[in-house]
This record gives sequence, C-alpha cells and structure tokens, in this order.
Amino acid sequence: MIKGTVIKSTGSWYNVRLEDGNVLECRIIGKFRLGKLKLTNPIAVGDEVKVAVENEGKGMIKEILPRKNYVVRQSPRQKQNLHLLASNVDQAVVIVTIVSPNLKQGFIDRFLLMTEPYNIPTCIVFNKADVYTEEDLEIFGALKYIYEKIGYQVLLVSALENEGIDSFKELLKDKTTLIGGQSGVGKSTLVTATQPHLEIRTTEISDYTGKGQHTTTFAEMFPLSFGGYIIDTPGIKTLSFSNLAPADVAHNFREFFATSPDCKFGGQCLHNNEPDCAVKTAVEEGGISVLRYQNYLAILEEIEEQNYWERHKM
Repeated sequence: MIKGTVIKSTGSWYNVRLEDGNVLECRIIGKFRLGKLKLTNPIAVGDEVKVAVENEGKGMIKEILPRKNYVVRQSPRQKQNLHLLASNVDQAVVIVTIVSPNLKQGFIDRFLLMTEPYNIPTCIVFNKADVYTEEDLEIFGALKYIYEKIGYQVLLVSALENEGIDSFKELLKDKTTLIGGQSGVGKSTLVTATQPHLEIRTTEISDYTGKGQHTTTFAEMFPLSFGGYIIDTPGIKTLSFSNLAPADVAHNFREFFATSPDCKFGGQCLHNNEPDCAVKTAVEEGGISVLRYQNYLAILEEIEEQNYWERHKM
C-alpha cells in the first residue's frame, strides 16, 4: 500500500496526494468511524491514509492513519450527526469583516468554540479594511482588544488594497492552516491575494440581498509557494453545537475556564443562574467581555432547546 494525504473531498471520491507528488482519485472501503461520533463523512481533507492502486488509475483508501487533531461541526442538514471539516492542522483562521456583509460577532465565538476543544491556535482576520469608516475602525479596535486580551491573534487586512497581506502570508508560512468564514467575507479573494495562481473561485456580494453567494462546495487543500498548505472550506452560514454539553461550552470559553475556580461551584458552574459566580462578577466589572458572555448564553440556550426537542420528538 502507498501512503498519501487527502487533499480534496467531493463526497464520494477523495483526491489523495501520494508521497511521489502524484494525485490519485480514491474511494473508500467499508466504514470508518471517529470513536462514537456519528459522522456524515468518514474522511477529512488533511487525513493521512494508506491506499491501494486499482485498475484504470483509481485507488482504494484502506486505512486512515492516526490524526493529531481534527475539526468537526454539526451537520447543517443532519443535525444529529457531525461533519468532519479537516484534520492534522497546525492552526485555523476565521475570516470576518465589519461591513459588506455586516459583522455577526457571534460567529467569531462559534468558530472559536469549534477549534478550542482541540487546542488548535486560531487567528481572527478582519478583511475589507479599505471600506471601513472611522466608526468601523473603532469597532475593529474594540474587538481586537477583546480577543487579544484572551490570547487570540487578530489581523486587519484588505485583499483588494494589498494591506496586511505580508503579515497574513507570514502567518500561513510553513503551516497547515484551516481557513473558514461566512460567505461574502472575501475569504477566497484574500487567499488568492497571497497566491494568485490558485484556482479558488470568488464571488461578489449580491446587490439585492447584501449577502455572499456560496463559492466553495467541498474542502480542498492547496500548497503555498512560500511553504505550507491551506485547507479552504465552504462558506459557513451558521455553526451549532448539539454535539457539546453545556459544560463543554463553559470549559472552552477560555477566559471563563480560567475564572471558574473562583466560582462557588468551581468547574461545575455554568455561569448562568448559579449564585456567587466569578464569571458573572467579572462580566459586571468589565473583566470579561459582555459580548462574549451574551454569545455564550445564546449557545447554551440553543443547546438546551435542541436537547429538549431531541428528548420529546415522536
């Protein structure tokens, strides 16, 4: 058998880059599981696999080698299942913008909740700086302060004006990076600004809806000329977390976890209705961002609602 890396998933077929650099189109044999998790897709871009070459220049994936990490999200269609986004990544980047389309700040926290459980360093990149007003820049400054304070890297870039692109390239250099964001934030345009030769489809914001149109259908890994790889993912509309228990959410808001030993109920505190909660006190006193706390409560409420309907469905 030959060792290779999955560089593209199309649902039923996988492109595997072999050790000699050639790419082999492969299917899978049998069923692969990720522990007890129910997955809509058993193999992710970034997986190291062993394949056997078959007739007509095709291959069969026989084995998935141990993953150093992976990123999963709740399947948007089959909410009881999970979708494996990528594996074996060194870091993740979430692309956002203040305007065009307007920022949904809660999406940042949801993306971080997707990578934090697996200790994957994540950078927040604000794109389209060229269209920011003075007020937009103030909003950026406030958000930069919130996230840098708790240990996340924040960049301001403009793909169109080439602003901050050198810093973005330095971030990506010699690493395997998962890149995600909501549709319309200029993710593909930003990636193309770093590597003009990449054939990544881009799109314009709809003049009628003001929303981005989906451009990427399946995750795909691309090599970078200056070293490293990027894993480009489909534009993400929403992120939900029926796979997480409320305690998992609390533990993966990193500043909440750091403060929780001072709560009356310590690590068992969900920072919601409990008395003598150090996290709630820190929010009231300005030590923890009220925006982050509100997003946290919204996720908890969503999980509880999903669990309720799961328990009571006919």
